[in-house]
Amino acid sequence: MTIQKISLGEFTIYGLRDGYFYLDGGAMFGVVPKVLWEKIYTPDEQNRIQMGLNSLLVHTKQALVLIETGIGPCLDRKISHFYSVERNPGLIGEIKNLGHEPEDIDFVINTHLHFDHCGGNTRQNSEGKWVPTFPNARYIIQKGEWEYALAPCFRDKPSYMQNNFLPLEAHGCAQLVEGNSQITEGVQVLSASGHTAHHQCVKISSNDRVLFFLGDMVPMSAHVSLSYIMSYDLYPLQTISNKKKYFEQAIAEHWIVAFVHDAKLFFGKIVMKKQKYFTEPLFTL
Repeated sequence: MTIQKISLGEFTIYGLRDGYFYLDGGAMFGVVPKVLWEKIYTPDEQNRIQMGLNSLLVHTKQALVLIETGIGPCLDRKISHFYSVERNPGLIGEIKNLGHEPEDIDFVINTHLHFDHCGGNTRQNSEGKWVPTFPNARYIIQKGEWEYALAPCFRDKPSYMQNNFLPLEAHGCAQLVEGNSQITEGVQVLSASGHTAHHQCVKISSNDRVLFFLGDMVPMSAHVSLSYIMSYDLYPLQTISNKKKYFEQAIAEHWIVAFVHDAKLFFGKIVMKKQKYFTEPLFTL
């Protein structure tokens, strides 16, 4: 169990982990040379690095909000082997360890619809049909991301698996939003294009304190550096622009930030030293 807890004003936020998977280190750091990034993340014999599948469970005064659903239990066995997926106990297990059931979740927020962020959105029932994992929740997805996921470009197509999101529409659970939107008191989604055209981050606010879920704009703590951009990003210059914009506000207002793929760190703060951005950890595993 890899649960971390943080208090934010009147809210309680848990860092949960669906598990781990492995991706090519070079792809994760783009133009940054291996001699630099391997000092931070040691690759295996296949040049892959371990990455977390992190989610947040947010207790507000009004709702129970889940941000990201990880890779999920229904991934094709061949794909699971390819990415060396490790899930024990998985996201649902961690939610249950906190005393909750999937039916308790009021909102699910996906930063985007790549399979490692929304794979737990749905499950197969006893009849083999795909149904929402969180049947009482509204699933918050950017309209533009949804539309793109239905017909992605050839380069991006392997990242979208329609069983992760199409059943939400059939069951009336999908709530498509456009741009910055208030979801419930103290929780809003903010546009942060770059990784995809309609990627969104999540801002959680209570009693003048803020936690900002960075999603794949900044997947791991090392990616706080402006030049550390994934080769998976469709619009890297927009990623850099949005990083600078949100980092300036995060530093000025003392935000806590949360990382979606860091295998050792859920929470941190962004600081600037000698005109460069760094992560100041809050807790480590």
